[in-house]
Amino acid sequence: MPPDTMEGQPGHDCPVCPRLAAYRAANRAAHPDWFNGPVPGFGLRDARLLVVGLAPGVRGANRTGRPFTGDHAGILLYENLSRYGFSSGVYQADPADGLALTGCRIVNAVRCVPPGNLPEPKEINACNGFLRSELHGMARLKVILALGVTAHNAMLKAHGIPAARLKFQHGAVHTLPNGLQLADSYHVSRYNTNTGRLTPEMFDAVMRGIAQRLAA
Repeated sequence: MPPDTMEGQPGHDCPVCPRLAAYRAANRAAHPDWFNGPVPGFGLRDARLLVVGLAPGVRGANRTGRPFTGDHAGILLYENLSRYGFSSGVYQADPADGLALTGCRIVNAVRCVPPGNLPEPKEINACNGFLRSELHGMARLKVILALGVTAHNAMLKAHGIPAARLKFQHGAVHTLPNGLQLADSYHVSRYNTNTGRLTPEMFDAVMRGIAQRLAA
């Protein structure tokens, strides 16, 4: 996948977080054919919907170089993006599958894969500047979908809003001071979907609401 060249985004050897850089180096040594770098955003920057996830999965986006591609988390997300007209083509868990986003862009709150899929607070904060750059580059943005509490709080921080002011709640839609709408959903992780914390019907309701807001 071509690198994301937006100004203010991390380079392939971003050194900002030592723990993540060390884990990246270990993955490169073990799997030199993987992407193994800060995963760039996917989709056009004139999109009206921005989907924000947590961080790349080690065998998902860290391997393939495209958000939510190559592991279980992408299945439900891309199925619904297709259903509501935010993508074209067929998702086949491969960045060469020809899938294109239409009116949507996807990024992660943390661009590098963290050990155990759990970024530390200082790493989330260090990556927040890249998230702010995403926002500044999206002039037509109307709705942000935060997948999970970390993505929700990272988006609030990018807007200078204390996390305590707008609490994460699945299905909630918050209007930010600049007029953007922040929609919350539980993350589309295998754990959440397997345990029933997030059902296909629950996520469909969130996506349907977003599509209706953008159509209004």
